Amino acid sequence: MKNTTLPQLYEDMRRVRTFEERVGELFVRGKSAGSMLHLSIGEESAAVGVCAHMRDGDTFTTHHRGHGIFLARGADPDRMMAEIAGKESGYCHGKGGSMHIADMGLGHLGANAIVGGGIPSVVGAGLSARHKKSGAISVAFFGDGATGQGILYESMNMAALWKLPVIFVCINNQYGMGTRIDQATANPNLHERAAAFGLAARTVDGLDVEDVADAAADLIAGAREGRPAFLSIDCYRFFGHARKDKSPYRDEAEEAEGRKKDPVLRARDKLISDGLMSEAELDALDTRVASEMDGSIDFAVAGNEPQMQSMFRDVYAPSQPEPEPVRTRLDRILAQEPR
Repeated sequence: MKNTTLPQLYEDMRRVRTFEERVGELFVRGKSAGSMLHLSIGEESAAVGVCAHMRDGDTFTTHHRGHGIFLARGADPDRMMAEIAGKESGYCHGKGGSMHIADMGLGHLGANAIVGGGIPSVVGAGLSARHKKSGAISVAFFGDGATGQGILYESMNMAALWKLPVIFVCINNQYGMGTRIDQATANPNLHERAAAFGLAARTVDGLDVEDVADAAADLIAGAREGRPAFLSIDCYRFFGHARKDKSPYRDEAEEAEGRKKDPVLRARDKLISDGLMSEAELDALDTRVASEMDGSIDFAVAGNEPQMQSMFRDVYAPSQPEPEPVRTRLDRILAQEPR
């Protein structure tokens, strides 16, 4: 696939990068819902390279830094931005926010703010796919911080034991919040742990999106045939853990060096050097993407907030009556009191 899909991979990464930049703008403008936003700038190749080989019917879960993954799987940036802004027009009608977006239509089983919390869902999804003989896979995306959670190892063991169509994708951005990976584990070769469970396991440098896509293609093909896998993608988190984190635990020299691992810039330079696209064509593409994401932020800001009476909608089964909100109950009781 070398030199054949790079233009599309670049465009997808550019869309993720620009979307995340606009999310940061949404926060600065005070238009986001809540105060916690985790940007994936610097990690675009992981989302795009893996999702390039997923297909309709496949399912996945993400961690708290999952905007780019959902976008790479085909999410509508307008509805995503609206969800992050807590608006009715968002994917979860403004009730999921940045860290709890889900959409069954695109196979998104849910983002999860609990470190490693979404991982076991793919074991169940993989078991379901195997029983139904659907040919689908399920992918768990998580950060290197989740490799300290026992649920990951329970899940990998079950997937290997039952030969499930499952992929565990660790986006190793080198930091679990403020702790660098080599200060958290004696052996940062994370794929070696997965291999011990019997999974096909690899580590790939996230600087080159084509390398990520090639590795994902091999492992996903194997998973569809019942060979579960683990892929660790090395990258660098360009900014702090969340928008309020100024990352005082790393110095400017380290950040400057880390930001040289820019998969978007790397792909752009390669497109030019290989004669696949000109600078003018790439500038035009970047401008078009910027306009698209400007439209998304405008869409989100202009949206309506969800009505109070919708708070329980989508929380309970459609056949189950919704509970009465406390505020409504109190109003009803007080209205019955003699005056």
